Amino acid sequence: MPVPIPRQRAIPAAESGQAQGAFSPGGPSGEATGGPAGAVPAPHAATTPVDSTTNLTLLVIEDDPAGSLSVPEMLDAAGKPIRIRTARNLTEAERLLTDDVHCILLDLALPAPGRAATESDDELTTLKHVLRLAPRHAVLALTASGDAERGAEAVRVGAQDYLFRDELDGRLLSRAIRYAVERKRSDKAERRLTESRLRAQENARLERGLLPTPLLEGSSLRFAARYRPGRSRALLGGDFYDTVRTPDGTVHAMIGDVCGHGPDEAALGVELRIAWRALTFAGLCGDELLSTLQQVLEHERENDEIFATLCTVDIAPDGRRAGLCLAGHPSPLLSRPGRPAELLPYENGGPALGLLPGARWPRRQVELGGEWSLMLYTDGLIEGHIGEGRERLGQDGMVDLVRRRLAQGLAGEELLRATVNEVRDLNGGELTDDVAVLLLDRTP
Repeated sequence: MPVPIPRQRAIPAAESGQAQGAFSPGGPSGEATGGPAGAVPAPHAATTPVDSTTNLTLLVIEDDPAGSLSVPEMLDAAGKPIRIRTARNLTEAERLLTDDVHCILLDLALPAPGRAATESDDELTTLKHVLRLAPRHAVLALTASGDAERGAEAVRVGAQDYLFRDELDGRLLSRAIRYAVERKRSDKAERRLTESRLRAQENARLERGLLPTPLLEGSSLRFAARYRPGRSRALLGGDFYDTVRTPDGTVHAMIGDVCGHGPDEAALGVELRIAWRALTFAGLCGDELLSTLQQVLEHERENDEIFATLCTVDIAPDGRRAGLCLAGHPSPLLSRPGRPAELLPYENGGPALGLLPGARWPRRQVELGGEWSLMLYTDGLIEGHIGEGRERLGQDGMVDLVRRRLAQGLAGEELLRATVNEVRDLNGGELTDDVAVLLLDRTP
């Protein structure tokens, strides 16, 4: 909370209108100007936004049977009368606190609910009660002349400003009301901005923590990956990947794609990735592993229409051959010295996970050779458009693109970065779908 400043300097210099004479605002529930009192209560509604067409409304809460507290007639910045309502206690104030009230003037001498003023352990109990009752409203504290310490304490507790009881006049009070309303609005905007920033930071930390750390200790294979979520300002999408080395020396890699690219799909993708890693270390592979993952998907998905494509590769300890399983997923791209890059065979692949109960996913043996580079990717890499037309890049276009980059001598992270950037440029801007690309290299 800002350090309280004296009343005279806390109020802006801009003025609006002179006092129109003093008056006592009538009996309980009275309203000096504007509509009748006793409107339908809405104590927790947001205050009506203030603009040039809105009359400001002040709710005065004070216990003054003799009517000695005179609230002057006031004009707002547009020259319109500021409406005044009065309440003699908090019960009455709650009834009058409708959504068109912009500011509350609270007499700090008002007894706390259910006790006399002299019995209160905390002289600001009443103010704290009003702040709980009206968290969205601006509050001005009214205190005895010269009691600046109590007024400053009221500001520290949550009031927007304080005034001295015997120094009220129309010009001073109207300025204080407008200042309090604008300060409350500014405080709310700053709080929303801070909350939004904290949520964004928390989401970023969470998403970064959910991205995998490859476990390849002891392997001679080189690993690289690129990830670009499709949704704006996100770090994680519905695509997922992982790579681990099991104790027998086999390197297992996978890449998958949950249909859609929102936060729910991202969460499901993380669940499938973690399940894949656990099942792989438990010794499952091929059809048995994918069947179990399908059970996980069926239990965790939001509805029966959600499915996921998946590609798994298990590379033998000698690095010269691999087992390949495809569940409705694009086939990996294999490049070897002296040969053009080509897609691995994709015939006899199984359906995407979650489409067919009891489906099977045959594992196909693939010869890799002594030196090779294997690229796994999601369909976001191949479904971007080429130029302004409706034509898409497709797998053939992606293969040609990678072949050109390989001919330029690119490899590893540099190859993936150049490939993803060119796909984006061909699309004429950011890709709408998530993109994940994983690269494993073996050199003699």
